[in-house]
Amino acid sequence: MDDKKVETDIQHVEKITSTPPPELDDLDSIEQTKSGKYSWLVSVTAAIGGMLFGYDTGIISAVLVYINRDLGHTLSSSEKELITSITSGAAFFGAIFAGATADRYGRKIAIYVGCALFTIGAILQAASFSLAQMTVGRLVVGFGVGSAAMIVPMYIAEVSPAKYRGRMIGLDNMSITGGQLISYGIGAVFASVAGGWRYMVGGGAVPAIVLGCLLPFCPESPRQLVYHGRVEEAERVIRKIFPNGTDLQVQQKIQHITYHIEQSKAITAGKSQWWILKQLYVVPANFRALVAACGLMAISQLGGFNSLMYYSPTLFALVGFANPVAVGTTIAGTNFFFTWINLMLVDRIGRRRILLCTMQFMGLFLVAAAVAFHWIPVNHDLTLQENAKVGAPAIVVLVSMICYVGFYSSGMGNTAWLSSEFFPMEVRAMGTMMLTMTCWGANVIVASTFLTQMENTTPSGAFGFYAAICILGWVAVYFCYPEVRGMTLEDIREIFKHGFGVKKAREAQRQMKLDTKVSGKAIRQASIV
Repeated sequence: MDDKKVETDIQHVEKITSTPPPELDDLDSIEQTKSGKYSWLVSVTAAIGGMLFGYDTGIISAVLVYINRDLGHTLSSSEKELITSITSGAAFFGAIFAGATADRYGRKIAIYVGCALFTIGAILQAASFSLAQMTVGRLVVGFGVGSAAMIVPMYIAEVSPAKYRGRMIGLDNMSITGGQLISYGIGAVFASVAGGWRYMVGGGAVPAIVLGCLLPFCPESPRQLVYHGRVEEAERVIRKIFPNGTDLQVQQKIQHITYHIEQSKAITAGKSQWWILKQLYVVPANFRALVAACGLMAISQLGGFNSLMYYSPTLFALVGFANPVAVGTTIAGTNFFFTWINLMLVDRIGRRRILLCTMQFMGLFLVAAAVAFHWIPVNHDLTLQENAKVGAPAIVVLVSMICYVGFYSSGMGNTAWLSSEFFPMEVRAMGTMMLTMTCWGANVIVASTFLTQMENTTPSGAFGFYAAICILGWVAVYFCYPEVRGMTLEDIREIFKHGFGVKKAREAQRQMKLDTKVSGKAIRQASIV
């Protein structure tokens, strides 16, 4: 496509996505009504998809410790990195499949596919007697994990009331960390059982089967229903989400959604998936949203957290703990608890403020771990020197890792997944696909290089590198990550038309507070009259 054609497309998109008329905001008054339990139940059900991701990342860490020679020989560091990272690599492509089909076939179909693939992969792993078969099983699981991980946050975002959207997407993150915690518990239970790792990986099929059975009771997202012309179904779903809304407010919400969907259709009519993907890059507002969302996701993955999830028992065995899986469980437990803290605070305090209050401390505790590792006698092949015992440096490493995970889970570990709300309807599936691909691409880098990096740069060098990423990430968030707490998905699209929107979002938040006060005062006066 020549420069003139690209410029024409950009102008076309910018013209269509111009600011909606002021009266359009009045059509969204149903968001101010009290929502019911229905959207929470749907979100909880969909969030089981996060457990697929969480269980897999947690259970492989225990499998690496107890698999021994069950695949025909003792696995080398590079072979351990292979069966760990192959899942992330496959998830990268699973996210592409989900992103390419999400608009055409709806949000739910990709979740069904993810459940089926995860179940098949779990069975293949449990029946493995060679490295090749184990690798294939991990590959199939990865396709399923990538599909579900990409679509679930976007689906929840589209069925959630704006004021609870952060917490509802947070349920997916709770499910991820809950799956990790459960996997560590199962790893400890089967640690002393002959071939126990087979039960560990086979158990991963359980949440996939449960989700597949419950998903028929969940609706398609109202925005997708309107997009495909099923307006009456969308009305029924909105009535369930907002049971206290009037019939007029339901109709107005449909009009509000329809306006933005018509904008999206006008942009994408007759266009290919490739053209839609390019709009993330050639439309400045979309590109800034992409940079902010994918940048935070990359930092969250490259900041070292997944090295703990995948290799914490290996790491704690390295520093001399006798029961490394049990010690690693403290990491998973910390992760789960502070994810709940994030869930409670994200819609009250806001995404940006949480990030700015946590990321620098992640870097601080990684520096503490790097310094402590300097005093632990580790050989080049990542074995503890003979007669070495657990001492103060090992305890410092453990405490530093627990504190690091606490700040990670209460901050960017969960907030990064909320960034799918940045993308306009016409590119939301593609944007969320890129967000998830960033997650898995960075995940592959960490999973496939961590042990090698530890060997070549020493543990101190590896953790110092992760600390630098966290601190630089804090600077990037300060300048490039706007606060969109409480804003509807349709309103967020306006933020990135003003640079990275940090200042514009701050002004919008002030206006929202003022409107809420005025509305509350009017209601009180009306009740007195």
